[in-house]
Amino acid sequence: RLNILGFLDLSAYGEKYKTSANNSMVDIVAALQWVKNNIENFGGDPNNITIFGQSGGGAKVNTLMAMPSAKGLFHKAIAQSGGLLSKLLTKNLVEAEKQGTAFMEKANANSIEELRKKTATEIQTLSNAKGIDRFGTTLDGYVLPSNLMQHFEKGLHNDVPLLTGWVTGDGGLMGSSDITIEQFKKEAQANYGNKTEEFLKVFPATTDDEAKALKSKLALFQFAATPSHLWATFNKHPSYLYQFSHVPPDKPNFPNYGAFHTSEVPYALHSLKKWNRAWQQTDLDLENSMSSYWVNFAKTGNPNALGLPEWKTYNKQTGNIMELGDKILLKTALYKNEFNFLENVR
Repeated sequence: RLNILGFLDLSAYGEKYKTSANNSMVDIVAALQWVKNNIENFGGDPNNITIFGQSGGGAKVNTLMAMPSAKGLFHKAIAQSGGLLSKLLTKNLVEAEKQGTAFMEKANANSIEELRKKTATEIQTLSNAKGIDRFGTTLDGYVLPSNLMQHFEKGLHNDVPLLTGWVTGDGGLMGSSDITIEQFKKEAQANYGNKTEEFLKVFPATTDDEAKALKSKLALFQFAATPSHLWATFNKHPSYLYQFSHVPPDKPNFPNYGAFHTSEVPYALHSLKKWNRAWQQTDLDLENSMSSYWVNFAKTGNPNALGLPEWKTYNKQTGNIMELGDKILLKTALYKNEFNFLENVR
């Protein structure tokens, strides 16, 4: 997916290659090389290429920033609701090989050739079978460094201006948050040991309802917020963080999921008219502002322009995060205590 700026949208790649992450990354690097070599013929600038992805595509953006083979192929990066600087979506080579072996056994196949004889439906059904975990990104020490966190922490990644963030409903991807206060405290003890007391001060719950809310909040942090925080913290070029909290209008005959995963996409891409919802002026204003921020960043590496609320860069000290809600507000030190605790126990 290209536009005249030399802009590569990786969202489709992230969805298409859920079971073949490292292989797809080699393909994406080839696509970026093609863009760099050819975009000038379409009026684009080979020295001003922005990569952009959402969800699986956001994780691909994070991966490209880590890949030595992608160095110099892009100059700015946008990642929405997706990153790899957590333990959720990556495996080391030994773990990945074990998963591959288990998949082969489940498929009753002894070679790649035998797997290729199976239909796409058969492969998809097998990948969803009990005991076969979701295939993610393999830290193989070749396509990707074996220690991704250390790679970014040491500044060895492809450091470019970054715009990244999450939707408040992203935590819903991690499963049910149904939990009692007793279960919440037991999980805290199991996960944080002698830091449990500190954890419960940062994430305090006294009732079942509070425990459920915090379980959902933790899922959001583990999946998207903390990886974005770490990513921006390790980046030396300017980084801009956002939180999308706006709830789109109800869709006819459709449940209201609040600010759900992917709900920010049509606002950023200025495509609300493609969705069948009763848009209000608040929605249209947010669409205009968000799409302007995104285009400005793709052009210059800075989302700001005359007429837009100022979006300040992110660092651990100030904790500037742009709240993209019914109103656009820059929030200082948003989640600072939560990030500090989770960063110290990673």
